Amino acid sequence: MKAIRQHSFGPPEVLQLEDVPDPVAGPGEVVVDIQAVGVNPVETYIRSGIYPKPPTPFTLGNDGAGTIETIGEGVSNVRVGDRVYIAGSKSGTYAEKTLCDARNVYPLPTNTSFAQGAAIHVPYLTAYQALFHRGRAQQGEWLFVHGGSGAVGIASIQFARQAGLSIIASASSAEGRKLVVDQGANYALDHSEPTYLDRVSELTQGQGVNLILEMLANVNLAKDLDVIARYGRIVIIGNRGERNQGTIAINPRAAMAKEADIMGMTLSNATPEERRHAHREIVAGLTTGTLQPVVGETFPLEDAARAHHRVLENKSFGKIVLTPGLS
Repeated sequence: MKAIRQHSFGPPEVLQLEDVPDPVAGPGEVVVDIQAVGVNPVETYIRSGIYPKPPTPFTLGNDGAGTIETIGEGVSNVRVGDRVYIAGSKSGTYAEKTLCDARNVYPLPTNTSFAQGAAIHVPYLTAYQALFHRGRAQQGEWLFVHGGSGAVGIASIQFARQAGLSIIASASSAEGRKLVVDQGANYALDHSEPTYLDRVSELTQGQGVNLILEMLANVNLAKDLDVIARYGRIVIIGNRGERNQGTIAINPRAAMAKEADIMGMTLSNATPEERRHAHREIVAGLTTGTLQPVVGETFPLEDAARAHHRVLENKSFGKIVLTPGLS
């Protein structure tokens, strides 16, 4: 089969298409014939060597969607031919086939395309974890998604809409602002305008928002403290910059005066029960159509390097997806 392999750490061009042996399912495992692969910002950090470095060579990726090709001994939750989305891979998903623990594949409803299925795991699990397990979102609260037109932002808006929150989201382009409103945001702000946060105070009658999901904390965290409500919560999902960069200065009194909570999150810290609960809600939402992943751009598998450049440019809306077999 074809797979993207990485033999060293560095720029996107270290990602190379190679021939590798097909994976074989052992006990409790499945092999998935991949139709689409989700590309996430975290993979650009792994590829460049910012995150702890896995042994080389390796294949990136934990997100994807396809059909079950083979199952190992003791697997009973799926059958050969089932449509699934992937929430973790043992061999990497930037490939035509991938080996997974059977517990890490979930049913993909027929009303959800494979490309949409590839946009589920990291974005929707991150959004659910940030909103409900960390952020403790409640019906009737004000939510501000600070950077709402990306995959996690869109997932957050869709979940929050169903949970009965009032939603403000920001995006830097007219297209992005239209997208967040189409997905369920009540209001869209242009975060390229110097005074855009004044609208948050106006919309909330001076009270501020109860919960902020922050996608770019190294730029926005100090601003968030200006618009958070008393006893509000800020959940940091994203922070750009190299390992020792991306630091900022804030005045702790801004948090003290409002007794605001600033919380970080990373998906790897989610407990097994939190993951199971989130996936139950995700599958239910996909089945009813209340959750509809947005795919921004697709690239053939051989163009993984170009897809990584696009992720870093931060100009795409929704999810960037690789499509094996379409090169």
